[in-house]
Amino acid sequence: MLTRNCLSLLLWVLFDGGLLTPLHPQPQEILEAEPRENVVPLPGRRSSAQRVKRGWVWNQFFVLEEYMGSEPQYVGKLHSDLDKGVGTVKYTLSGDGAGTVFTIDETTGDIHAIRSLDREEKPFYTLRAQAVDVDTKKPLEPESEFIIKVQDINDNEPRFLDGPYVASVPEMSPVGAYVLQVKATDADDPTYGNSARVVYSILQGQPYFSIDPKTGVIRTALPNMDREVKEQYQVLIQAKDMGGQLGGLAGTTTVNITLTDVNDNPPRFPKSIFHLKVPESSHVGSAIGRIRAVDPDFGKNAEIEYNIVPGDGGNLFDITTDENTQEGVIKLKKPLDFETKKAYTFKVEASNLHLDHRFHSVGPFKDTATVKINVLDMDEPPVFSKPVYTMEVYEDTPVGTIIGAVTAQDLDAGSSSVRYFIDWKNDVDSYFTIDATEGTIATNELLDRENTAQYNFSIIASKVSNPLLASKVNVIINVLDVNEFPPEISVPYETSVCENAKPGQVIQIITAADKDLSPAGQRFSFKLSSEASNKPNFTVHDYRNNTAGIETRRNGYSRRQQELYFLPIVIEDSSYPVQSSTNTLTIRVCRCDSDGTIQSCNVEAIFLPVGLSTGALIAILLCIVILLVIVVLYVALRRQKKKDTLMTSKEDIRDNVIHYDDEGGGEEDTQAFDIGALRNPKVIEDNKIRRDIKPDTLRFPRHRPPAEDNTDIRDFINQRLKENDADPSAPPYDSLATYAYEGNGSVAESLSSIDSLTTEADQDYDYLSDWGPRFKILADMFGEESYNPDKVT
Repeated sequence: MLTRNCLSLLLWVLFDGGLLTPLHPQPQEILEAEPRENVVPLPGRRSSAQRVKRGWVWNQFFVLEEYMGSEPQYVGKLHSDLDKGVGTVKYTLSGDGAGTVFTIDETTGDIHAIRSLDREEKPFYTLRAQAVDVDTKKPLEPESEFIIKVQDINDNEPRFLDGPYVASVPEMSPVGAYVLQVKATDADDPTYGNSARVVYSILQGQPYFSIDPKTGVIRTALPNMDREVKEQYQVLIQAKDMGGQLGGLAGTTTVNITLTDVNDNPPRFPKSIFHLKVPESSHVGSAIGRIRAVDPDFGKNAEIEYNIVPGDGGNLFDITTDENTQEGVIKLKKPLDFETKKAYTFKVEASNLHLDHRFHSVGPFKDTATVKINVLDMDEPPVFSKPVYTMEVYEDTPVGTIIGAVTAQDLDAGSSSVRYFIDWKNDVDSYFTIDATEGTIATNELLDRENTAQYNFSIIASKVSNPLLASKVNVIINVLDVNEFPPEISVPYETSVCENAKPGQVIQIITAADKDLSPAGQRFSFKLSSEASNKPNFTVHDYRNNTAGIETRRNGYSRRQQELYFLPIVIEDSSYPVQSSTNTLTIRVCRCDSDGTIQSCNVEAIFLPVGLSTGALIAILLCIVILLVIVVLYVALRRQKKKDTLMTSKEDIRDNVIHYDDEGGGEEDTQAFDIGALRNPKVIEDNKIRRDIKPDTLRFPRHRPPAEDNTDIRDFINQRLKENDADPSAPPYDSLATYAYEGNGSVAESLSSIDSLTTEADQDYDYLSDWGPRFKILADMFGEESYNPDKVT
């Protein structure tokens, strides 16, 4: 074959001018021999008008998978018609696996696979080839694409991806019943050879099951397989490729098949007669025995229902099914008495609840057994003649009066005497006593029906021969009523009448209540007392049904004249002896509208003017309060403004300037108006010198220590100095306090510059040095300046 490929290559070179042709070594494929034509401009060799043949002709390349040879596996050969064999053409390869899986000889164009390939991992590779001029590095042909397919070999066995399998089929199924379908997958190429052709077979599990070799469907192979004989089957399935031929690869899996139950077996009693022994003291409803029928089926097919066949003694017993054990539980419906009957016999039938019609021919799905019950004699407690005793007694019955009796007997063969006593549970039981031998019940205290109308207690009867055997019975004693309480109004009524009421108008319906209880029911009568019958205000109308109506007898009532009316009403009962009581009903007069709707019943409303409601009065009072608040606020604001005008702010250290409309005399006109008079009209205007004229003589101020003339001011200033010097929170700077008025005849005179002397020489500042360290700077500034009379103007 290699010789034939080389010959084909030579023929192409000779007859077709050296077209690029892939040479494939595989015997299964025949390479394409016909070139495809295309107009390709090749500069330097042919003109653009020449018709040229394309230099690439492609088929698919094939490479064998799992190649284990020592040399790289030859894939094929690439050749260009421009390659003259002188080494001027270079072949390049790119794409999937280029350089890592496949290599190309740059000079000859031979392609090799340099490692083993797996088709199941990657079935084909897409690569691109190109011929390049060695000198110019320019492509001689357009880049073309080709595919290298990996040719499959049988290297994968079939696998059951879903195994092992679990299946079930009903028991007693016919031959060929479907069980399960298995499927094996082969990773080999299904389009190439028989590598992926799988055939199924059973290695283990015959002759019970069979399998279709092509589809893998498992079916039953034997009829009437019984679950009660064998329930579980394990089948081993094999899948083999190459069509099952010798040399094929195989895989196996396990199928666990379970036969499901059907109701093909009826219940059966293991014996025909069941013997039970039951004490006569057994309680009604208690279980006295169990019987069981056996059913080899499973689940709901084994559920059994038990029934008692009507017959001797069947009405004294009942039978139910225990759902957990499927046993028949026999229960007692009525009490047993050994002295009356010592044995009972009846039949019990067991049957399936869920029947399968396919197996009706087998026979009836039920079974019958006989049950014999022997009653055992027991030493029983005494039996009372009644289940409950009811007695009656009148209240206030004398102590010791017998009101009834209870009776109990010992029904056993050796009859024993009976003793009675009260089962003490609370203090109520102490109202009665019982005779221990006779069983008579008598009162022990006086009874009051209004306190307790009924007594309920228990009496115990025990055998003298065996005190532990005792029985108990309830005794109910009803206390009958004796008429001893008068009737009264049932509830306190709030009755009102309108001022505009008409005569005969019903204003209240009243009822009565009596603490006594008459067996026939009480009947009450209502009437006014004798003193109220003569008053023309209200009357009582008895309706003869234990109710009465209060009616008006006047045309209108006045709250101003009388607000409250007290109406005495006499109520009588119908028992013997007759009891009566007088009850006072309070009636309030109210103001109503024309429809009779009550508007006001308050006393204060009497004095309100007609037509003026409470809401209007509240609105008027609210307006008056608001006006008073406005007036108070206005007066307070006026006073605050006047005070602010006369007072000087403590933080303002400047002189107050008061503006007047009249024009002054200029800068030196200080005598036109004395502002000190505004501050204190009582200031004595002594030694006033006009600054607008030259004085005749100059008078120098004399040094007068302020402490000698006025000790109060000095003490006050010294006290403030000491307080500020000792105050740790005082600021580090001097504080200036401005006083608007120093008082009449003050030696210190005014500190204001407005009232100062004419010249600075008139001031004597030597006393500042006596004021302490805080005034040292001021004393140095003003005290060191000497007086110069030439500077005075």
